[in-house]
Amino acid sequence: MENKTPLLEMQNISKSFPGVKALQNVNLKAYGGEVMALLGENGAGKSTLMKILSGVYTKDEGKVFIEGKEANVTGIKDAEALGVSIIHQELSLLPNLTIYENIFLGNEKYNGIFRKLDKKYMIEKSRELLSRIGFTTDPSTMTSDLTVGEMQMIEIIKAVSKDSKIIIMDEPTTALTDVETEKLFEVIEKLRSEGIAVIYISHRMDEIFAICNRVTVLRDGQYVGEAMVKDVDKDSLIAMMVGRKLEEQFPYREEKKGNIVLKVENLSYKNKVKDVSFEVKAGEIVGFAGLMGSGRTETAKTIFGEYRKTSGEVYINGEKVNINSPKDAITHGIAYLSEDRKKEGLVLNMTVGTNMTLSNLKKYENTFKRIDTKEELREIKEYIEKLSVKTPSHAQMMKNLSGGNQQKAIIAKWIMLSPNLLIVDEPTKGIDVGAKKEIYEVLNELKKEGKAIIMISSDMAEILGVSDRVIVMNEGKVTGELSRSDATQESIMKYAVGIRE
Repeated sequence: MENKTPLLEMQNISKSFPGVKALQNVNLKAYGGEVMALLGENGAGKSTLMKILSGVYTKDEGKVFIEGKEANVTGIKDAEALGVSIIHQELSLLPNLTIYENIFLGNEKYNGIFRKLDKKYMIEKSRELLSRIGFTTDPSTMTSDLTVGEMQMIEIIKAVSKDSKIIIMDEPTTALTDVETEKLFEVIEKLRSEGIAVIYISHRMDEIFAICNRVTVLRDGQYVGEAMVKDVDKDSLIAMMVGRKLEEQFPYREEKKGNIVLKVENLSYKNKVKDVSFEVKAGEIVGFAGLMGSGRTETAKTIFGEYRKTSGEVYINGEKVNINSPKDAITHGIAYLSEDRKKEGLVLNMTVGTNMTLSNLKKYENTFKRIDTKEELREIKEYIEKLSVKTPSHAQMMKNLSGGNQQKAIIAKWIMLSPNLLIVDEPTKGIDVGAKKEIYEVLNELKKEGKAIIMISSDMAEILGVSDRVIVMNEGKVTGELSRSDATQESIMKYAVGIRE
């Protein structure tokens, strides 16, 4: 039953950063006993709004009400005292501590005048909290021994232990298996039944319709609208998010295949890549599918020289090449977009423009071996516009861009190398539907230009929608290859679990 009075109400919230109006008069309501989806493209203002609620940022204008009373949130401790907890996409548990130590970190229980740690209390209280969500693992277990899904549960327990009334979950299923996701949904349902308001941020539409009651949509830092999930469909939500209808989620361009650009024969790397052979032609996108741990990324990193092959051969345009480092790979016209953009693709404390040209400064050298800054800037601006990177300037710090715009800037960096072969590993991970389509269009344009593209993706719809051919891996081996017409969810999954015809 819907509560008449919202547990949380944010009214006319505004927030600016240097050169960026992140939020402008944004409204949001969350009710106890409901899961409220907060949707919007990357850069729409979702994270900024939640950081204001959780005390990471302070608002410039507007008011926050919790249980009908105006709340002054000036820091994280204020938010916690008001019953607000946030579970970030990057989990914050310390692996060298036990479960119970992580749960009570910063709120340890002491006894007596000598303030001795009361381990017995903390262990038993942790066991009680864990059982509340059906988690039976011993609280004395080291956190480093847990799966990502189990760590997610501990983060939720930490929030519950602080008597949180409002729990924010930011992309909570990104690194979870299907089984772990189902378990998370069960826990969310339990929290909802206890009257807690859950604010759920996700780009996965199926999840919104599976567990959310209400949805609020932001676009370009402004409030677009609120609706009951039962009253909307996927198309109408996408239209609210992007301000236009997406007639097709996966634009596909007919292939015009050319010569073989990449040929891999019997490639192996330790026990991660096992006797892998395939080829990619100019003007085609070859999708690599498989379950987590199937060896797709390891294959890509071996081709790119990040891993040294154990055996096998790699040919570029018919010529056998020895690639012992990423520098060798780039020299041979291979570019690799990592799935972990923050760890392996970005320098967050440098500008957008610097990130885009850092890998290829020699391209802009003049006859005096100095950087032609005018030519460099011209191309930076060209690719910012070409890929619709939302940034107030090329001089904006990369850390201030949304995840989707960071991803587009990295793609621009590699395209500016003019590679013959582009490997993109989870290119739309954590990116909203509007930005996804833009990236697909970029890949299609590169395909039209005759580039050979390998796309590794865990998104089955993406693999089916974008690829010309699909190669499926299982436990380091290629278990199947499918044409676009033969590729189905069922046929891919059969090969992904190791069933050969």
